[in-house]
Amino acid sequence: MSNVQQVIGSLTANDRRILTSLNTGASTLSFAGSTFIVLCYVLFKELRKFSFKLVFFLALADMLCSFFNIIGDPSQGFFCYAQGYSTHFFCVASFLWTTTIAFTLHRTVVRHKTDVEDLEPMFHLYVWGTSLFVTVIRSIGNDPGRLGVWCWSETGRTGKVVHFITFYAPLWGAILFNGLTYFQVIRMINNATRMAVGMSDRSQLSDARADMKALNRWGYYPLILIGSWAFGTINRIHDFIEPGRKIFWLSFLDVGMAALMGLFNSIAYGLNSSVRRAIHERLDPWCPERLRRWLPAALRLRSQLPESELVPLKVQDEQ
Repeated sequence: MSNVQQVIGSLTANDRRILTSLNTGASTLSFAGSTFIVLCYVLFKELRKFSFKLVFFLALADMLCSFFNIIGDPSQGFFCYAQGYSTHFFCVASFLWTTTIAFTLHRTVVRHKTDVEDLEPMFHLYVWGTSLFVTVIRSIGNDPGRLGVWCWSETGRTGKVVHFITFYAPLWGAILFNGLTYFQVIRMINNATRMAVGMSDRSQLSDARADMKALNRWGYYPLILIGSWAFGTINRIHDFIEPGRKIFWLSFLDVGMAALMGLFNSIAYGLNSSVRRAIHERLDPWCPERLRRWLPAALRLRSQLPESELVPLKVQDEQ
């Protein structure tokens, strides 16, 4: 759901134009980043492993959420309702897919289970089913005759409470779950590293350090959701307490950070060593040596083995 639809209130016409432009620009960046990850999964067969399949569905949800954010602000009719439902549905699906990634990592590394691929149907039922449920419930408390210029704006306290329950409550539940999950995974890898040091097991120590290098990045992923939606949460609380008074700078951060969630996810989850390697292998035969030196270091093919990625920390994908 586009937060720009919820922060209009007492803002001036100029403020609204700024927020609209900000939402469109940031959503376009997210759409481009998410589309890039989706295309990588479709075009590069070596990426079609279960671990990256979850990232693909995350990027797909982000891409569609960003797309409906970009569409604009239809004033009435079926298209307006379609936009409101669609943005809410796909944004909820986005952060729910991050919980399936965290769950998969925890089940593989901490619990040493190898059945994560068998759980894919349950993941889809959980993500898409929950998203549909909260999106339908979201309609409670909204007066269809008072949508005004922006789609799906809340009318009255009931609508705002329902919106908070159907979006921000699951969101912060996902943030809490992801944070606790990654904490447990990192703690286990740290313990394995200390044991390897104590036993002077070089091979085990090397594996543990490689896993820790990957998890140093994964441990910060809950911060993506926090950074994307912290200002939105504060703005919703402020709007509930003082519904007639809007703070422009808070609305600016709310709209901008929320619309950039897809871009943040595509960089953090999608641009891993496997994707960079696949891109490099396609570009290398066509890239002159002189141009190759100017490429970002992230796109250069490294001599060492690719870093650990999600599921392959301890159990390799069998594809």
